[in-house]
Amino acid sequence: SLVTTLKFSVMRVILSIMIGFILAIISTEKIRAKGFFRTVYALPMAISAAAASVVFMFIFHSSLGILNRALGTHIGWLTDKKYALIAVTIVSVWMAIGMNFIYLTAAIQSVPAELYESVALDGANFFQKHRHVTIPSISPTLFFLLIINVINSVQAYAEFKMMTQGGPDNSTNLIAYYVYQQGIMFNQYGRAMAAAVILLLFTATLSCINFFA
Repeated sequence: SLVTTLKFSVMRVILSIMIGFILAIISTEKIRAKGFFRTVYALPMAISAAAASVVFMFIFHSSLGILNRALGTHIGWLTDKKYALIAVTIVSVWMAIGMNFIYLTAAIQSVPAELYESVALDGANFFQKHRHVTIPSISPTLFFLLIINVINSVQAYAEFKMMTQGGPDNSTNLIAYYVYQQGIMFNQYGRAMAAAVILLLFTATLSCINFFA
């Protein structure tokens, strides 16, 4: 469970922050219907994990799902241990993008325009502008989101309960679901409490780092 949680957390944190950052940059550029796009990007925050999981279960269905039909395949996205963790990670990343997008958009908008004007005079292109100005300027927000996303990742439960129940072959049995599985389903209270203590210590440590940093 710890190894699976680590794999999931790395994928979820990196992808959700990276995609949220890209969308935040796009939304702060001079584009038409900016308000509409911001609403669409932030929409996942308004959808519960249970509702999103049900929708994606139909999308990932091996025979009826639109994903397999679009790809012309018959992959068991939620029943094959090679793909199950990736499929649930996609759902979790989609739900996490909205929060990251909102925080990063606010952070980018707070960067002084004079800094962008200065690097533009020096001949910086679009990528150099964001590499040398945007990222260093919003580094406190990025660090905050890193800690928050790691905490949310190790506590992920609803999407795994709804979509895979820790299977197949324990390939998606994260530590939060392991606590539920051992304590509620198998009545192994000792194992459940041990896993819960590990989860508590980890999240408490990250919370203290975020508070004092």
